Amino acid sequence: MNKLVETFIHMSFVSVFRYFLLAGLPFLLFYLFFPNYFRRFKIQDRYATQKDFLREIWYSMQSSLMFIVIALLIWFTPIKNYTLIYDHLHDYPVCYLFASVFLSLVIHDTYFYWLHRGLHTTFFYKQTHQVHHQSINPSPWTAYSFHVLEAVGEGMILLVIVLIIPIHQLGILLFTIAAFAINVYGHLGYETAPKWFRHSWLFEVLNTSVHHNLHHSKFVGNYGLYFRFWDRLMKTENPDYVKQYDAVMAKRRAGAAARLQAEAV
Repeated sequence: MNKLVETFIHMSFVSVFRYFLLAGLPFLLFYLFFPNYFRRFKIQDRYATQKDFLREIWYSMQSSLMFIVIALLIWFTPIKNYTLIYDHLHDYPVCYLFASVFLSLVIHDTYFYWLHRGLHTTFFYKQTHQVHHQSINPSPWTAYSFHVLEAVGEGMILLVIVLIIPIHQLGILLFTIAAFAINVYGHLGYETAPKWFRHSWLFEVLNTSVHHNLHHSKFVGNYGLYFRFWDRLMKTENPDYVKQYDAVMAKRRAGAAARLQAEAV
């Protein structure tokens, strides 16, 4: 019991610290310290309110608690015996550690897409997912802002992963950090992708902040998390996505040009 309590306290501290670090730093940078500089990167012209931020943080703390409970159930119940978690890094080649993280992201993307589609059915949307969509104009704090039941569904991806692929505890940690960081980018409210990204093959594969922001402003379409694959295959990608992305990038270029002109005067 002491081990369980100690692990719970440790995981709670790590989870809360990670949330406020990975969501808080972008929030400080884009929303508090340099909002004028980054204004041209803003996807929607309007801004969320302090009330929105506090609501998102409150729900995110509840979600974090649910994620911890799921992790503890995996580690401290007979479920652990059925997982493929390995304890020693040398059990697999070191390169597999990073491969397992990538595989976890691919699995998560598929899991999330179909869970997300389900959450947009009338019943589940009204009962759970509507909480997340209160953030019409998302911010970094929105990343974990879920109804407690949706948080359980979101957190169950960890069980799916450890049941189907071998993964070390460090791999799980790296996966959760990468997943949350990408989630924060998707909800950032600003498009920070470099200019070259638009004309690279990566644009055809990866989601952007504009991609997920459209989901929040339009409520339908763009259900994927990391990749465009499922949305394109299932024809659920917003038909205006590329046009909207190009418009945001054009605003960035115009803003940069105006800034340079102002500095030259």
